[in-house]
Amino acid sequence: MKDHFFAGSFGGDVTKLGDDARLECGICWHVYDPAEGCEEWQIPAGTPFAALPPQWSCPVCDAPKEKFLLLEARDE
Repeated sequence: MKDHFFAGSFGGDVTKLGDDARLECGICWHVYDPAEGCEEWQIPAGTPFAALPPQWSCPVCDAPKEKFLLLEARDE
């Protein structure tokens, strides 16, 4: 793993992510929200980004997980 990622990227280090962390694809801006899961990959709602299978990629543009950026927590 490299240590020179830009702000917001987690660089593949899932230990930096909470179970409710939402991440956005840095290529096409698709958002993975664990509350929703991923219908295209048959990932059930409630699945944290860190628990996605190693081969999972963006369902829109096929970018690898390492290209995803951590979004700020939303106020609810």
